Amino acid sequence: MTKSTVRFLLNNDVVTIENIDPNLMVLQYLREIQFKSGSKEGCASGDCGACTVVIAELDRDNANQLHYKSINSCITFVGSLHGKQLITVEDLKDGANLHHAQQTLVDNHGSQCGFCTPGFVMSSFALHKHNQTPNRAEVLEALAGNLCRCTGYRSIIDAAITSSTSSEEDSFAKHYQETVAKLTEFQKLTAPTLNGNGNNFISPKNINELAYELINEPTSTLVAGGTDLALSITQNLANIDKLIYVGNVEELTTLKETDTEIVIGSALPYSKFIDTLHHYYPDLGDMIERIGSKQVRNTGTLGGNVGNASPIGDMPPALIALGATMTLHVNGVERTILVEDYFVDYKKTVLKPSEFILSIQIPKPTVGQTLKVYKISKRIDDDISAVLVAIFIEQNASQEITNIRMAYGGMAAIPKRAPAAEAVLKGNRLTKESIAQAKTALATDFQPMSDVRASDKYRMTVAQNLIEKCYLEMQSQKIATRVVNYA
Repeated sequence: MTKSTVRFLLNNDVVTIENIDPNLMVLQYLREIQFKSGSKEGCASGDCGACTVVIAELDRDNANQLHYKSINSCITFVGSLHGKQLITVEDLKDGANLHHAQQTLVDNHGSQCGFCTPGFVMSSFALHKHNQTPNRAEVLEALAGNLCRCTGYRSIIDAAITSSTSSEEDSFAKHYQETVAKLTEFQKLTAPTLNGNGNNFISPKNINELAYELINEPTSTLVAGGTDLALSITQNLANIDKLIYVGNVEELTTLKETDTEIVIGSALPYSKFIDTLHHYYPDLGDMIERIGSKQVRNTGTLGGNVGNASPIGDMPPALIALGATMTLHVNGVERTILVEDYFVDYKKTVLKPSEFILSIQIPKPTVGQTLKVYKISKRIDDDISAVLVAIFIEQNASQEITNIRMAYGGMAAIPKRAPAAEAVLKGNRLTKESIAQAKTALATDFQPMSDVRASDKYRMTVAQNLIEKCYLEMQSQKIATRVVNYA
């Protein structure tokens, strides 16, 4: 396979990198190689937002348009920059004039020590590239991944909510078509590689190239968003000798709909499919908004969340409850399995050597079907679940349950269903009595463990109570059972 170097735009300058350790994160590249120190390291785990930068990339549906998104540079592999534009806080101003996102922060006194200010600026910049007149809710979502509050959050919100309609055209708008042309040129290059410190990186462009690389190097580590994998490097100081970036594989970054299902490419970021899932399953869409921050959802993928086989991954329980399937690919051969059957034991799956996840297929709802999803964590946003339950219920005209799937995360070594509790409810109506019986049966389905997030007793009590919460919500839409306004 023909290969090339990693090439991208750093602000408006063309940059080519070749002999760099592919384990390097974008933040370290900016600070230690480019000497751009505006982006800060606060947590090195994608939580605080001090490292926020913006990526502009060609829109997959319209190659003449750019899509801007905020990302956490501290957990983004430098090789993933190929074919994109990396925008940093140092280059926002045009000559002596501050960018609108910077000036409004000054005008509203939205900075104290200043350490986190560049991250807020970049999140606001990304927001205004999509929406020149954002409302308060849109601002809160855009800034949710920037956690500093030392100034007083109101002044920062006021700055970000300020309309940019009357602001002057920034330097990136002036160079828009030039940027599109350069990124288009980069996209035509063959699969880019990086080599440094004995470590290797390659970014295949299609599944044939990906399959070829995995056949030759079956122990390679796949990375898409890297929002979980990168922590093994930044937190645990691991070294990955062979990285294959799948974010540029065309077949893995698609979103399709048929009459009966939604097909999501395994390397498609959450932000690209959340609206679709929210349309069909509102509870699922609401839960995805709580998977990390905006920066994390801009890069994190469904394939990564399922593929790493974590017992506390948020998406697997929902996919299992919906009866979703996943298509696996190895060297031109595909097979489709239930997501439920993917998990074998803690961090063990049915993947064969050189096999990878191509897509996940989610059935569309039909009449009489309901999905309820509940995530329990110490804070409402950007936190790991202690318990997550997804409950799929199908009822007939008599309100009898004809089908039910209850899937839990955080209760066992793998995400799994609750067969005893399901058996109690199937064929019956939802009543106080049947719910009480299901709660009792759940104690035979799981023996949860205690850890830093929750004790075993807490987990079981919460898991049982969520069954009752589902019952109460299905009895009356007027009962307020969820925290929805929290900032």
